[in-house]
Amino acid sequence: MGKILRVDLSSRKVREQELDARVGRTFLGGRGIGAKILFEELKPGIDPLGPENKLIFATGPITGTHVMGNSKHIVMAKSPLTGIWGEAHAAGYFGCELKYASYDALVVEGASSEPAYIWINDGQAEVRDARHVWGKTTGEALESIRSELGDDKIRVSCIGQGGENLVKYACIMNDYHHAAGRSGMGAVMGSKKLKAVAVRGPRRVQVADEQEFSRLAREFVKEWTNPNFDRNKWGAVFHDLGTSGDVVPINDSGRLPTMNFRRSTFEGAEKISGETMAKTIRKSRATCPSCPLACNPMVEAKEPYSVDPKYGGPEYETLAALGSFCMNDNLVAVAKANELCNKYSIDTMSTGASIAFAMECYEKGLITRDMADGMDLAWGNPDAVVEMVKKIAMREGLGDLLAEGVRIAAKKIGKGAEEFALHVKGMEPAFHEPRGKKGLALSYGVAQRGWCHLQSNHDDDFEDPNVGPEFGFVKPLDRLDTSRTKVEYIKRSEDFLTLQNSMLVCMHLYWLRSYVQPKDFHRLINAVTGWNASPEELLKDGERIFNLVRAFNVREGVRRKDDYIPKRLQEPITDGIYKGQALPRDVLDRMLDDYYEMRGWDKETGIPTETKLIELGLDSAAGELRELGLTK
Repeated sequence: MGKILRVDLSSRKVREQELDARVGRTFLGGRGIGAKILFEELKPGIDPLGPENKLIFATGPITGTHVMGNSKHIVMAKSPLTGIWGEAHAAGYFGCELKYASYDALVVEGASSEPAYIWINDGQAEVRDARHVWGKTTGEALESIRSELGDDKIRVSCIGQGGENLVKYACIMNDYHHAAGRSGMGAVMGSKKLKAVAVRGPRRVQVADEQEFSRLAREFVKEWTNPNFDRNKWGAVFHDLGTSGDVVPINDSGRLPTMNFRRSTFEGAEKISGETMAKTIRKSRATCPSCPLACNPMVEAKEPYSVDPKYGGPEYETLAALGSFCMNDNLVAVAKANELCNKYSIDTMSTGASIAFAMECYEKGLITRDMADGMDLAWGNPDAVVEMVKKIAMREGLGDLLAEGVRIAAKKIGKGAEEFALHVKGMEPAFHEPRGKKGLALSYGVAQRGWCHLQSNHDDDFEDPNVGPEFGFVKPLDRLDTSRTKVEYIKRSEDFLTLQNSMLVCMHLYWLRSYVQPKDFHRLINAVTGWNASPEELLKDGERIFNLVRAFNVREGVRRKDDYIPKRLQEPITDGIYKGQALPRDVLDRMLDDYYEMRGWDKETGIPTETKLIELGLDSAAGELRELGLTK
């Protein structure tokens, strides 16, 4: 759309900024545009919950077009959970509507003295009073704002009590059940007294080659609906069950994180599976714009908990976090906890991990029943899972401590609690067992926002030959392989996914071995933008953005010591198919050495070299790191 909207909440001033075409080509959109703005405009060391932090809602060139997977937007700021780069992705309708309202990105600056919301309507924007919706759940706020503005088609991104109470992993919700979940972007919103962003727009997103773009869009849908389509091995399951269909296969493969990563299989997996959900509590399925998947479950229950279907249903990561990770096999309890997380705007993944941490501390006597307000935090107690969600969001009792995240909570508890506080760079787990897919362990360790399962493809994707030859994925590699070639695949995959997170597409549709192959993605980008970029040029764009985010983190103190998975995941698995598999420190060190060499980063520190940054056109970042005495 060619424009960025900037809103200063301190002064309530609104201004437009032109998005230079050269910047668009260099940084693409999404994560790339956010990285450029935050690196250039944030001083290192600022308080993530202070007015100096900036909160960016960004779209990409694909957002709002008429191709499947077009619905993503990304929210970025310095994270209050980790103190480094923060980002969270969401689907639904909000990102498309921001484009339709004329803007590629919204940059929120300063902080309001009173609760406020931003109203964007077809190229016009204003800051409005939100005192009447402060203290309300996300659904209540959405409905109230729509009623006030007189349009039930307005799209609203907002926070609930979790964001208002500055839970360090508070998320931002849109359309009731779509979450920009990780790294505490909702807390940044709460710190600015920003309750919501409401958007409405009538404009159409223009693409460079409408004929080619439309042909590709039709081709993707045709391929996906072809009954003989075998490119994607899990396509039919994904259509029927969404990511919840992963629970049983991942458990059967011996890689379902269970009991705070003390186990890798869960006896109750089938009870919390997508199949069971579909047969029992799933009321319907929801979809995103222009997408045939309809992968979002909408669940309803009356007993033993009342679950409101408009807040959606749990997907795989949530089923693992609030289910197997806590040894909870009560599907309705997981669904209720998911509903509460969405109402209150807290990340289901960090919430589940925090509760599992508390359960292990309780088992070991580091948290007593009195400390838990009389609650029995025994493994598998469904009532405790549901109740702790409320306490975390409201910062009540033990919930106030857990709302800080496991890293801080463990330091405050002491007595060895750090052993149970599993995190990377302060971010709680993603729920995929890396000892059963070892390249993922490397990706977990070096992940830019902390523990992330979506920074690279997973090892299983590399087991087929020629899965993505245009982007260098040719030779099949076993999931337990830790060779230099595997490290190269992880590095290239990170660049490829950074490209996706800057163009902004749904990863479910554009994942290796999925519906749309890398070559198709390359054709799609050129049709949208009018570029004639080769796959290698596009990978270089991803590499540029990846390195700029690393430079942001380096300014905040990230070094090689921060690029490791927790000790528990370096030790042997105790059960399942992969029993005995481990990731000892010497293996991780060798993989890191290879990785840093391929990235052009210093092996001792993990800092990008000045030569590499300049090679990528990041001269300004190179100069700043040099002035800080950080580069070689």
